Amino acid sequence: MDEQYTWDAVMIPGGGVSADGQLPAWTLRRLEAALKSEPARYYICLSAGTFHKPLPCDDEGFPIYESVVAAQYLQAAGIAEERLLFETSSYDTLGNAYFARTLHTEPLELTRLKVITSNFHMPRTQAIFEFMFSDRFSTLPYRLAFESVSDAGLDEAVIAERCQREAESLARFQARSSDVHHAGHLHQWLFSDHDAYNLKGQREQLSQALLASY
Repeated sequence: MDEQYTWDAVMIPGGGVSADGQLPAWTLRRLEAALKSEPARYYICLSAGTFHKPLPCDDEGFPIYESVVAAQYLQAAGIAEERLLFETSSYDTLGNAYFARTLHTEPLELTRLKVITSNFHMPRTQAIFEFMFSDRFSTLPYRLAFESVSDAGLDEAVIAERCQREAESLARFQARSSDVHHAGHLHQWLFSDHDAYNLKGQREQLSQALLASY
């Protein structure tokens, strides 16, 4: 890897996109942090959208993917197109990490990785990415770092509700993932037991205020 880069890749989980294709303030803050970070060979924007609400569509009826809008933002800020990667398969943080690894970091052997997300999202994000990039699933010598950015732009009550939900989701993830020890089992767990990627597709009922943070 070229030594001019501190990181092989900076990865930015999605944080939502509006009906008209605009990124919320907290996602823009993640992207700005990526632009100000130490240099990376690649910037990997993550997430098709959220499992909790439909994808918005453009005037021609095509879906607007969070990761594509984010990559376009970085391109407009001066990052060359060949250094921008994205994925449109994930609908939650677990999928963010899984598809980032299987689609991008494994084929390209990118091992020096930095993950940037919001304060409210960081504890669960760090746990999931450390799990997904551990040696139980890959022989690559991954080295991960994490940077969190401010939650400004979200109402304090929404932040509190989101943090509570994040903590509950983290506890469920830790309980369910503790006995997942190889790649085949991980695949089965993700595509059979996880509602975002199986045929059952059962969705939680979230308040409108909380939905606005996705």
